[in-house]
Order: sequence, then structure tokens, then C-alpha cells
Amino acid sequence: MRLLLVAACLVALTGCSTPAPARTAPAPATSPAVAASVAPSVVTQLAAVQLPAPLALPPSGLSVSSQEVTYRREGRTLRTIVWTPDRAGRYPAVLFSHGLNGSPEAFAPLLKSWAGAGFVVIAPAYPNTTRGAAKFDVYDVLNQPADAGFVLSQVLAGPLGKRIDADRLAAAGHSAGAITTVGLFTAARDARLRAGVILAGSGLGVGTAFSGTPAALFFVHGDADQLVPYASGRSTYDLVPWSKAMLTIPGGDHNAPFERPAATGAVLKFLRLELYGDAAARSAFTPTAQLDAHL
Repeated sequence: MRLLLVAACLVALTGCSTPAPARTAPAPATSPAVAASVAPSVVTQLAAVQLPAPLALPPSGLSVSSQEVTYRREGRTLRTIVWTPDRAGRYPAVLFSHGLNGSPEAFAPLLKSWAGAGFVVIAPAYPNTTRGAAKFDVYDVLNQPADAGFVLSQVLAGPLGKRIDADRLAAAGHSAGAITTVGLFTAARDARLRAGVILAGSGLGVGTAFSGTPAALFFVHGDADQLVPYASGRSTYDLVPWSKAMLTIPGGDHNAPFERPAATGAVLKFLRLELYGDAAARSAFTPTAQLDAHL
């Protein structure tokens, strides 16, 4: 019965990861009801995450190159795009997972902006949930955390690994890709990851048994999301036992976490804080009516 419920919920996400045309309408003002919905979670003895030694931030707006590589795991083909800064050096890396019916290309503007800010971005196309998959299968989301960890290992072991600081790794994802990302900190805990970004996601199917070395997690969710209900993301966030923050987007739909500049800006500051050790970025996580923060 639980598996059927998971499948039904995942089916509802199909098509969720194709970015919609940008909207220009202003976000609605925060109402008392919204403010109440984002009241700080009950927090007791969260495990603190120690920031890495500070790493000098690169100049802003670096030029970026991309490379496509393909890996195979137990018969599963994992076409992967890696965006890297053109400037010489080793950089922190972010492993990004798309949602159902999505693709790395659909998120290219966002992922290129991360690379331009000084991150190597690794984005696999999952074999049975990407747009155009020969055999689309919503159940396959449950296999994706293992795919993601495998891709990260292959990139680190190959030529592109020379561009990555392997002690400064994070995972991020949207929708079903955010569920995949949660799985990397629960059912398929990848000990190499020190931070995660959950964009409109929850622990559906992968559980909330967060384990291993504490890692800082940042959730971003619109409270008008009709595909992954806000309450689902919030309940998963509340169970994170480590340093964490959650940004609620008043009136935000399913795509708001990667369309709204305030949200994308906050994500970049989180990555700078947790991977570069940029203490100045911490000021962006002072709690507000929309931001519950325990970093």
C-alpha cells in the first residue's frame, strides 16, 4: 500500500521540471496566515556543521564551459553535463538532479550561473525519468540517489576530477530531483557531501532517516506549490537533525525556487557559506517571517 501511495504521488509530479516562462507579477505581500505557516520549527540540539576553512572567492561572472560525458551503472546509461569555470583552479562542486520529465539542459541558465560563481556543476540525466526517456518510469526515482552517487564518483575519478576540490561537495535538486537529493542524506547517504539544497522537494519514497556525518541542508519551497505540497517539504525539513534553513516563498508555485531572484540569490549564498566557508554570507540567513534558519 505504501509503495502504491508513493507511486501515485510521483505520478503527480510528471512534467513538473520543465521551467515555465518567466513571470513578472510581484510576489504577494505576506499575510498573517502565511507568517504563521512559516513559524520557526521546534529545534532541540541540532548537530552543528563546521564550516570548511575559508577559500578565497573567485571573481564574479566567470566564463563557463560545458562538457558532456556518459557513464553506465548496471545497464543504466547516465548522460551527464558538467559545467566548469574557465578560470584555472580547483573548485567546490554541486551535484544537481532534475525532476520528472526534466533534463540538465532545462536548468542550464541556473546551473551555468552557479558555475560562473565558482562551482563545478555536475548534472546527470536519469535514464527513466528524463524528458524523452524510452521507458518512462516514476518508480525509478527511488534508484536515482545511487545513480547520483555513482556519477559523482566517476567525475571525481576522471579528468574532470582535477578541477574539483573533493572536500567541498554539495548536492541539489528540484522536485523529484530534490527527492533524489534528500535520498543522498537518508536512504543512500553519501558521506562525501557536506551540504544539500532541496528545491520544492520532500522525503517521499526516500524517507527521513537522516544519517551519517551532519550536513547543512537548505530547503526552498513555495507555499502555493500544487505538485509537491508545501506541508510535505516542511515536514521533511522539520525532521532534519543538523544545521538547516528553509526559505518559504509566499504565493510561490512549483517553479518559484529556481525562478524567483530572491530564492536563487539565497541558494548561491548558502553554497558560498557551506562550500567556500564565506562567513559574510551568513548574514543572509538571519531569520525572518519567511526564513527559518539554524545554520
